[in-house]
Amino acid sequence: MTTTSALRASGIAGTCVGIAGLASVPLYFIYSGPPPAWNVLTRNLITLLMAAGILIFLTGFRQRLRAAGDDGGWLSDLVFATGAVYTGLILVAASLETGPAIADPGRRIDPTTTGPLAVGDILLHGSATRTVTALMMLAIGVGVLRGRVLPRWVGWTALIVAAANIACIPSLYFGPEAARFYSALGWGNSALTASLFCYWTGAAGIAMLSRARTAD
Repeated sequence: MTTTSALRASGIAGTCVGIAGLASVPLYFIYSGPPPAWNVLTRNLITLLMAAGILIFLTGFRQRLRAAGDDGGWLSDLVFATGAVYTGLILVAASLETGPAIADPGRRIDPTTTGPLAVGDILLHGSATRTVTALMMLAIGVGVLRGRVLPRWVGWTALIVAAANIACIPSLYFGPEAARFYSALGWGNSALTASLFCYWTGAAGIAMLSRARTAD
C-alpha cells in the first residue's frame, strides 16, 4: 500500500470513528431507567467497530509520525502502544457491559451501574482509560506539533483532549454515582470526556483525507 493510500485508509477509519461516536453516545442517555437489552447490545456493537477503526487510524498516524524523523519514531511507537492498550480497555469494558444483556435479555439492567460485573467495570469506563487516553493524546499532540505531519490544530486539540482526560483521572475518589458530573462513573468523566477522543479522531480523519487529496 502506498503512503497516500495508507493515509486515505486511516483518514476514512478516523472519520468513521467520529461518526460512530456521535451515534453511540446518545444510546447511553435515551432511557431514564435501565435500558433494554437491544440498547446495550447495539451500543457495544458500535464500540467493537470503533475499536477496529481506531487501530486502523492509529496505524496511519504512526506511519505519519515515523516519517517525520527525529523523535517521531519514539513518539509513533508510544502512540501505537497506548492506542493498542486503549482499544483493549474499551473492548474489555464492552465485554463486561454486554455480558448481563446476553445472559438475561428479558431483564432491564444498566450494566454500567448495577449487576455482578459493574463494580469491576468502573475504572475501565473512567480513570484507567482516561490515563491511557491522556498519554496517547499527549504523544500525538507533541508529535504533530513537532513533526508538522498534519495541520497544527490537530496537535493543539489533541493536547486539549489530553488535559481533559488528565483532569478526570482523580475522579476515582468521588464515588460511583453515574448521575454526577464528576465521579468515578460520572457522565462528565465516562461519557463527555470519553467522547472527546472519538470526536477528535473524526476531525483528524478528515484532516488526513484532505492531506491525502493534496498528495495525489
